Amino acid sequence: MSTKKVYKCCIFDLDGTLINSIKAMTYSVNLTLKENNLGSINDDNCKVFVGDGYKKLIERALIYCGDKELKYYDESLVLYQKYFKEHCLHEVRAYDGIKEMLSELKKNNIKIAVLSNKPHARTLDNVNGIFGENYFDKVYGERENVKIKPDPQGALLIAEELGVSPKECLYVGDTNTDMKTGISAGMDTIGVAWGFRDRKELESYGPMKVINKPKEIIDII
Repeated sequence: MSTKKVYKCCIFDLDGTLINSIKAMTYSVNLTLKENNLGSINDDNCKVFVGDGYKKLIERALIYCGDKELKYYDESLVLYQKYFKEHCLHEVRAYDGIKEMLSELKKNNIKIAVLSNKPHARTLDNVNGIFGENYFDKVYGERENVKIKPDPQGALLIAEELGVSPKECLYVGDTNTDMKTGISAGMDTIGVAWGFRDRKELESYGPMKVINKPKEIIDII
């Protein structure tokens, strides 16, 4: 008799999990930094700075580039939002195997959702630009009155709105923020090794599993 758990929903982080968007964020940060002659960051820097929302991204980038008192913080937040609105799809692509994995989930009537700390409008721009409109059952970016990850509020709201319990959800992400989110929400949590952080970081938070390829999600489901 099979004891395999039944999942009804997969909630995915966006950046570093479904899409490789690091160049868009690095590019927009560097345009922001350039306004105040603060130098630049590279993709590897950005992979460490992202994950906790754009405000933390800008804070970390400014400190890294020498603005330790965050003199340019408020101005940079405005500039970054302007530049990122223009360039949020700059060299963005889905990771290999992601579209096939999502298609398989949909064929098997598994609900799919996105939960990102990226501003909601930009989250929609990325999701719609790469996957098409209304492809996912729910898409949540950073929104008013919903705490950003690692607070589990967004993940729990998605589950509630889709009519599934947390135990019926698989949460999938690529950073420590995601591991904390899924585990705090009471969802089986999967780390992906193709994203912005390494396997060691993900495993240190005790997810159910860390996977190397998107198709492994199908095997788990």
